[in-house]
Amino acid sequence: MNMSRTASSTSAVARTRVRYTILALIFLITTLNYADRATLSVTGSAMRAAFSLDAIRMGYIFSAFSWAYVLSQLPAGWLLDRFGARRVYAASIFSWSIFTLLQSSIGLLGSAGAAVTALFVLRFAMGAAESPAFPANAKVVASWFPTNERGTASAIFNAAQYFAAVVFTPLMAWITHAFGWQAVYVVMGALGLLLAFTWLTFMKNPADHPRVSRAELDYIEQGGGLVSGARKARSDDVEKSVGWALFRQLISNRMLLGVYLAQYCINVLTYFFLTWFPIYLVQARGMTILHAGLVASLPAICGFSGGVLGGLISDGLIRRGASLTFARKLPIVGGMLLSTCIIGCNYVSTDWIVVALMSLAFFGKGIGALGWAVVADTAPREALGLSGAIFNMFGNVAGIVTPIVIGYLVANTGSFNGALVFVGANALITVFSYLVIVKKIERVELRAA
Repeated sequence: MNMSRTASSTSAVARTRVRYTILALIFLITTLNYADRATLSVTGSAMRAAFSLDAIRMGYIFSAFSWAYVLSQLPAGWLLDRFGARRVYAASIFSWSIFTLLQSSIGLLGSAGAAVTALFVLRFAMGAAESPAFPANAKVVASWFPTNERGTASAIFNAAQYFAAVVFTPLMAWITHAFGWQAVYVVMGALGLLLAFTWLTFMKNPADHPRVSRAELDYIEQGGGLVSGARKARSDDVEKSVGWALFRQLISNRMLLGVYLAQYCINVLTYFFLTWFPIYLVQARGMTILHAGLVASLPAICGFSGGVLGGLISDGLIRRGASLTFARKLPIVGGMLLSTCIIGCNYVSTDWIVVALMSLAFFGKGIGALGWAVVADTAPREALGLSGAIFNMFGNVAGIVTPIVIGYLVANTGSFNGALVFVGANALITVFSYLVIVKKIERVELRAA
């Protein structure tokens, strides 16, 4: 009896938990990633006044990031499959941090026109530099986590977008108020450079990591984790994974097309929050920049809580014997139905009710944001990077469309009412996509060329 307990205790101690350290690291990096994307939404009101920007021009500047982000997804996926997440992600973090830092200096160019052009170019460059981030996250999660932990792991790194708003939106608003908008870009750029070197120091594949025990490695591998980072794929499979033949296979798959459409619609909510939401609070609700920064953190807290809860619900269902399809779809559909309450903001005038409805909407959006878990579940083993990149490319077209559409709606109507209807309608399309277009959720097997 004592010997049995001792053996059990030894086994428990032998299984390290290095995967949680890796998850914490990608969570921190993703938090900074989203904070850097949101710098312009926080500093936007001050910069609009400084450079005389109207709503339409502001919409195009907001979209600059996503044009490059979308166009760079396929090259980023190829780079990830060719060189691995460790090196590509480090270069990505370093590059986007430099471009963030440079945005602090656009006021030195002398004229408003030159400053606006430089801002557009730097936001575009930052979008290209950030393009490997989420495919790299999905690749790391697929390598480090078994299937029954993957939903929670994916939900946690995806929920970093809300944590960024909780921590950095009030911080950046205070920095803008106290030191000017330029200081925001200096601080965020410096933090990114520090994280790039931290990533290089700590990140390796599970099979190569010196702190991973054999028990943890076996647990990950037996649960479906790709512990060698898919490195063992045959050379012909790797070659096939970066070709157009695979691209055509992936975009012609009905299940994946439904997932891509849903991710686009979910990201409409994301990019409303990242771009126009603080400006909505200032212009439509009459708040100060500092007040808006604080208020914006409340829906973000709810979004973060919903994001973690969605992953826990999904993985809990799998552990209780539910099918992967049911376990992923239930939180997505339920969460996105809840997020349609954002439209209710058009029919109330009290600020606290508006904040409550926004908080409920982003709580639902957080629960439903399991797309990256679905990618880790469905991507071909030989092309994790490219598969995630295609998913991210389709999803982030919303980053181009959303700020421009909302810019025109606000400019032409003088109101955000149409913008909130636009956002809520996309939540309903997400529900349709998962219920009607996506059938069984399963890993895609490559066909011979």
